[in-house]
Amino acid sequence: MCLAGRIIAHLDMDAFYANAELVRNPALRGLPVAVGGRRGMQPLPGQQFPTLAQYEGRGVLTTANYEARALGLHSAMPTMKAARLAPHAILLPADFDWYKTLSRQFKAAVLELAPNVEDRGIDEIYIDLSDETGGDFDAAIALAARLRTAVTQATGGMTCSVGLSENKLTSKIASDLKKPNGLSVVRPAQFQEIIWPLSVGKINGVGPKAQEKLKTMGVNTIAELAAQPMELLCERFGEGYGLWMHESAHGIDRREVSLYSEPKSISRETTFENDMHVRRQRDKLTQVLLHLADKLSQDLARKQRLAKTIGVKVRFADFKSLTRDVTTGETVATVADILQAARACLKKIPFEEKGPHSTIRLLGIRASHLVTPADAALKGPAQLFLDLEDAP
Repeated sequence: MCLAGRIIAHLDMDAFYANAELVRNPALRGLPVAVGGRRGMQPLPGQQFPTLAQYEGRGVLTTANYEARALGLHSAMPTMKAARLAPHAILLPADFDWYKTLSRQFKAAVLELAPNVEDRGIDEIYIDLSDETGGDFDAAIALAARLRTAVTQATGGMTCSVGLSENKLTSKIASDLKKPNGLSVVRPAQFQEIIWPLSVGKINGVGPKAQEKLKTMGVNTIAELAAQPMELLCERFGEGYGLWMHESAHGIDRREVSLYSEPKSISRETTFENDMHVRRQRDKLTQVLLHLADKLSQDLARKQRLAKTIGVKVRFADFKSLTRDVTTGETVATVADILQAARACLKKIPFEEKGPHSTIRLLGIRASHLVTPADAALKGPAQLFLDLEDAP
């Protein structure tokens, strides 16, 4: 079925966009939440959040959390239809900058434990655990538990579901079996027992049109698909797709995990449980900045990279975000140098003594324009573009 001793994990974040909203607003926890509204929607008098009942338009939902799904809502559903089904469900606009931030955080947490990662989008990854586990499923189960804990800690409480098997196809199916916050294991000898009873639509790549065509052939489950002669599938669906369907139904998937590509930047950030005042809580913020600089320095060392640019990101109490960068002619990697550059960035941000821009809910540092130590040595020293001597 696959390369001997191989163990692949598919990690899929649970209701990613909706749960991302819960991270920064815990008051939403336990409530039905849909994402896909228009920016600027305001709650009605007596309400804390805008609801689907207020929506008018032709949009579709980006996603819905599990409480909303219990009411019949789902991604790609027309928002007006959702409003008829669950008018009192909360409707929020999508904030993709925020979602990308959490995406980077959960992937960075995974990479610290398992480096062989294939990025499959904002909320899912494949991980080759073969080297870390020696092909032992018990070891893989223990490592998957650590990965799930690391993801939850890195994202402020978000959960993920993981599927473990000997190949990508089966792991993708397995990760959906015990959502949310689940771990599903399909050992090689368990494929027929666990996977065959499922609908053919559970195979990633068998879409609605193919399902309808298979239904006319009396094929509804993966077991029924596996029972079809390969020649018949090739005749009905074409040689390439028919062969792929036949192999998929028998758990055959030879694809390798394509390793994680080197990022153009590395960042560390944290969202505070309570907004921090930039003046009154300066000492606490300094400690946070030092911690972020230390973590970023460790990230650079682990990836064997130096940075030419350091940036700082803050998100204010009103959710407005600002970023400021400094670029030097020298490379930066130590905690002291990162901290010095970050402080110079903070001097460029127009903080207020009072008002929404006097408190911040998020602070982050980013290193970009990354080079290897060898590349830096070849280019030689240069003058700083920005004098950082007077940075506080």
